Amino acid sequence: MTPRPLGRPPWPLLLAAGLALLWLTVPLLGLLVRAPWSRAAGLLAEPEALQALGLSLGTATVATLVVLLLGVPLAWVLSRPGLPGAGVLRALVTVPLILPPVVGGVALLTVLGRSGLLGAPLHEATGLALPFTPAAVVVAQVFVGLPFLVLSVEGSLRALDRRSEEVAATLGASAGYTFTRVTLPAVAPGVLAGAVLAWARALGEFGATITFAGNFPGRTRTVPLEVYLALQSDPDAAVLLSVVLMAVSLVVLVLLRGRWVNRW
Repeated sequence: MTPRPLGRPPWPLLLAAGLALLWLTVPLLGLLVRAPWSRAAGLLAEPEALQALGLSLGTATVATLVVLLLGVPLAWVLSRPGLPGAGVLRALVTVPLILPPVVGGVALLTVLGRSGLLGAPLHEATGLALPFTPAAVVVAQVFVGLPFLVLSVEGSLRALDRRSEEVAATLGASAGYTFTRVTLPAVAPGVLAGAVLAWARALGEFGATITFAGNFPGRTRTVPLEVYLALQSDPDAAVLLSVVLMAVSLVVLVLLRGRWVNRW
């Protein structure tokens, strides 16, 4: 049976939808219009910009690898039927998504700072101080990026047909073998989507990074921090670097092709 065509939406709804779309797109179009394209090559070739881009790409990639190593097992645990306290655990995983990034940086300092709960014993025992180092950038990026992968992979695991796992167990396969050879390949698209989202989120992280890792050129100054500083001294460079980050975000959305959005 062919569904009946819907009537034309009321004009107030169309007007509100149009205003919402303009609210979201006009600022982005403004970046493209105001970007100093004639100076793009020179601005992006400046040492400060190259250092920030290199640091951001490197730390975001390392952070994504850590997110994969930690997030996939966590998603698998959360997806298990009948897990005690699953709702509380899932809420804890989701908190970094809604927590102000600066608060996340303060939380990291209270735990991993030189006088923090774990940072103080570590510093006394080894002399190592994590804050204001490139490693601190990675820690901050993992903190904000991990929930994206966990939620994406958990959604894929919950939608997975468990019969394949049951068959593998019946044939004598170990839990580890079943996970690596049966479960993980089946949810690979969800893992890829979560990893790409986590990488993009890590690349654009600002608040937790500046609070926990500081803003030292060539050491902890990522692209978002460079944008913040350039906005005060060279607005053209700030706009151009913002366009670069926006382009990365658009590429991420194209690569995902709706895999993330369709799960919600």
